Formats: sequence, structure tokens, C-alpha cells
Amino acid sequence: MTSATRLIPARTLTVGTRGSKLALVQTALVIDALARVAPDVRVEVRIIRTEGDRNQRESLTAIGGRGVFVREIEEQLLAGEIDFAVHSLKDLPATQPPGIYLAAVPERADPRDVLISRNGEALDRLPNGARIGSSSERRSSQILALRPDLQNRNIRGNVDTRLRKLDEGQYDAIVVAAAGIERLELKARISQYFDAMEMLPAVAQGALVVECRESDPLRELLAPLDHASTRTAVTAERAFLRGLGGGCQLPIAAHATVANGELHLEGLVAQRDGKLIIRDTIRGASAAAETLGAELAERVLRNGGAALLEAIDQRR
Repeated sequence: MTSATRLIPARTLTVGTRGSKLALVQTALVIDALARVAPDVRVEVRIIRTEGDRNQRESLTAIGGRGVFVREIEEQLLAGEIDFAVHSLKDLPATQPPGIYLAAVPERADPRDVLISRNGEALDRLPNGARIGSSSERRSSQILALRPDLQNRNIRGNVDTRLRKLDEGQYDAIVVAAAGIERLELKARISQYFDAMEMLPAVAQGALVVECRESDPLRELLAPLDHASTRTAVTAERAFLRGLGGGCQLPIAAHATVANGELHLEGLVAQRDGKLIIRDTIRGASAAAETLGAELAERVLRNGGAALLEAIDQRR
């Protein structure tokens, strides 16, 4: 028995996850990482359907935005029906329910968004009025800022479903996260990577998170899966989101990088049609990630973000 496995009783652990191919691939990545630090631990996978999985018709904004892919999983975690959970961190609300602990944030994958078009064209080569499938107002607003002539169309479903809808001709192109495409080994489908100036990513995009109960000694077993600079970066991004009150699918974006003890955070809030984007950056010591995120949010709010977000809420 390893020193890690002494932290928990000798038993098989159960991990909760959504049932999509991508969710299972991501969960397998975490299980493999856990096996490297605790080879004596066995893990069984329990698939849990969430509101976001059941309701494939309405937009994410309409059914509650952030949280619709994690709520039922966290409920089972708190009830003791599973031991830990794996999520895409961008799906988590800005704050967790009492009793939930973010035990590990593994090293982040590519945080960028990508365009996948039916004929392989980049964004600037798409025909006038092309139909773009996007699941978030963050993506659609930034796409419209680049190409106001395009038609934004809501798209739901897992990656395979979105690609099928694209191939069937329901859309001329779709925008999705690079990390999911790469984890599914579908890089050959990518027509264009967006850099951060073209499209700032969602908060915590590309990062996974492992949750357990706050009081569970299992948190110590999971701790070695944590990647320090990734956690620091997403801590700043999530503080920015909290500062803006962005608990749902508002057109909010943020991305942080950490190097040599310094954190650089960029954030924005956009008008839904992309005609107005309020964007700012901040730098500081990486140890102050939470403070920097909150400070950048205050700055964006002062510079017009508060009025913009209020107008978006009123239209809803």
C-alpha cells in the first residue's frame, strides 16, 4: 500500500461524471493521473445525467447557464453516492455549494476557441450571412464583433452532435473549445484557431476540476493531481467572474497566464450583438490572483460594464 492510499479506507472509489464521450475521456484522464500517484486505488465510473444533458432544445441561458451540467452530480457527491466528481471547470458556477471542495485542478489544455466550417474556410473566408452555431453569448458576441454580417444560431448537444449538425448543413460553421476537440482527437476538423485578441476564452476554459466533499480525507489523495499555475490562473479568472456577478451565460470572458511569479489577466464583457466590448487587463503577483481578479472586475464595471450587464439582464 502506498502512502497515498493510507489516507482513505481500502475500497473502490466511485467518480461521478456526465455521459458524453468528451466527459468520459476527461474522467479517464483524471483516473489515469490518480493511478500514477496511487496505483493501489481502484475507481469505478458512475454516469449522471444533468439538466443540461436532458434539455437539448433550449439555450443554456434559458435553462440556467453555468451549473446546469454539474448540479445533479454535486448533489450525489454531497449525498455520499459518489466519492469524487470530474467536470470541465468552465461549467462550474463562480461559487460552490457548501460542503463541496475543489480538490484538484489538473494542468490546463489549450484554452482557445476554434472554428470548424463545413468547407474548411477560416472566419474571414465565410460567405456573407453564413450561419454560425454557438452555444454561448460570449462566443456569439465576439464573432459578431469580427463579422457583423454573420447569422448567429444557437447550437446544443455534445461535440459529435454539433459536428453532425454542421455536416448536415444546418450550419455553415460552428465555434467550440479547442480542448474538447483535441481531447477527442478531432484536430483535423479544425478550420481556424482564434487567438485571444479575436476571441477571449471562457473563464477556466480548457481546465478540468476534481471535486470531493470538503470534510473527506480523500482531498489529500487527490491533491497531487493539482497543477499550481493552472489553479492560480483559473482562480483569477473565476474571481473576475464573481466580481461581475456572472453566474450564468452572460457574454463575459477572461484568461490569465502565470510566468515567473507574475499573473497577467485579461477580461471583458460584451454587448450581445458585439457592437460594444469593454475589455481591460491587469498584472500583479501570482500570489494575489483572487485580488487581481476582483480588482479587474471592479475596473470593468466602472468603465461601463455595470450598465452593459444591467441592460442585458433587463432584456432577458
